[in-house]
Amino acid sequence: KEMTSAPEQELLCIFGTGDFGRSLGQRLLQSGYRVVYGSRRPHSCGPLPQGAQVMSHTAAAAQSASLVFVCIHREHYDFLETLAPELKGKVLVDVSNNLKKNLYPEANAEYLQRLIPGAHVVKAFNTLSAWALQNGPSDASRQVYLCGNSAEAKEAVSEVATKLGLTVLDRGSLTAARELEDFPLQLFPEWRLPLRLAASLAAAFFFYLLIRDVVYAYAEEGKDISFRIMVSLANKVFPIVSLIMLALCYLPGVIAAFLQLYRGTKYKRFPDWLDRWMLCRKQLGLLALAFASLHVLYTLIIPIRYYVRFKIAESTISKIKENKTSVFDTTLAWRADSYYSMGILGYALYVLLGITSLPSVSNALSWREFSFIQSKLGYLTLFFCTLHTYLYGGSRFLSPSTYKWYTPPGYILSLVVPSVVLVLKLLIILPCVDRTLTRIRRGWERTDPEDDTKKSLLT
Repeated sequence: KEMTSAPEQELLCIFGTGDFGRSLGQRLLQSGYRVVYGSRRPHSCGPLPQGAQVMSHTAAAAQSASLVFVCIHREHYDFLETLAPELKGKVLVDVSNNLKKNLYPEANAEYLQRLIPGAHVVKAFNTLSAWALQNGPSDASRQVYLCGNSAEAKEAVSEVATKLGLTVLDRGSLTAARELEDFPLQLFPEWRLPLRLAASLAAAFFFYLLIRDVVYAYAEEGKDISFRIMVSLANKVFPIVSLIMLALCYLPGVIAAFLQLYRGTKYKRFPDWLDRWMLCRKQLGLLALAFASLHVLYTLIIPIRYYVRFKIAESTISKIKENKTSVFDTTLAWRADSYYSMGILGYALYVLLGITSLPSVSNALSWREFSFIQSKLGYLTLFFCTLHTYLYGGSRFLSPSTYKWYTPPGYILSLVVPSVVLVLKLLIILPCVDRTLTRIRRGWERTDPEDDTKKSLLT
């Protein structure tokens, strides 16, 4: 029998031999395509993937394939206008980006379509980097956004992207090109609100404690303890911000639960501010973990600080001179050990929450396992950290000397939000409340008595 010949590999063209063009060509060759490059300098364009052909920007390069990747900057698009007859009817994939927003009056892809009206321009692949193409896409760089006016052209590009192991998201017509070109210019958009909140809390408590501790000591007692700003003051700010931000991770869920109880249904949308708040809970939690880790590190260096070693030596020498000994206080020992124990347990659960937030870990968990860790153990973490702070305060809550210039210490202020969250959560898990909330979340709706009357009259 005659052996059937293997089907001929599809030929794709790439205009541009820069980093992105070379990386894209390498991936296309690995996926079974044939690749031809168009370059202004075909003999001095640098190393290209083995197996690829290179030509100059001529009609031959333009006519070689039905799908052409335009991997060049917008300022070099002018030469394409001379190739308009050869590019007529072809699919042009524009992968370009700009250095900043609103650099040009129209999107690059729309400009390319205007230059070559006979071609089918598709905006795609601009959210990927050359590094991601070389090393294989990860979860963060697996999606390919595309837009274009031709459904057939978008289908052709989608097929190529799928063979490269990418996920395609169609954003509609070419008018969405400007939005796609703005995506790479965004710097951590999901982190902006959490970072601003963390910075605001840290700055507010830093200056508040600076006034209470350093300025108060200088104004009232004539002591210069400004050296404590670097470690002691910072080690008060970090746990305060961490605890508040951890509580802010769970406060929107509590608010959402009470909203559902009040409305009697789960089918009404939450307010926009609550939606945005709930979407950034992961970032709030990771920042809270970062501040908690800083608190742990700063606490570990306390025994080697010059100030602490000096105070211990001074106290020891003073007691030797006075021939005095300290009496062991069992109550104080219990409180100190409980304080440290709650802090260690809280931080251990903190780290567990942070690890399960990683995509590689969360993808390996079932929804029930992920929910148990992030919800049940999350509230347990909040409880341990809050109890850790209460034990730190101890009897000082009622001491008048604690309230310098009639202002409460920072750790007392940090307890307000987590205490409110824990109390509200305790109300929600009461059997009578939890039963109703569970029914609502399973689809049950509490109807309005007036609606029932109207329905009976209509019947």
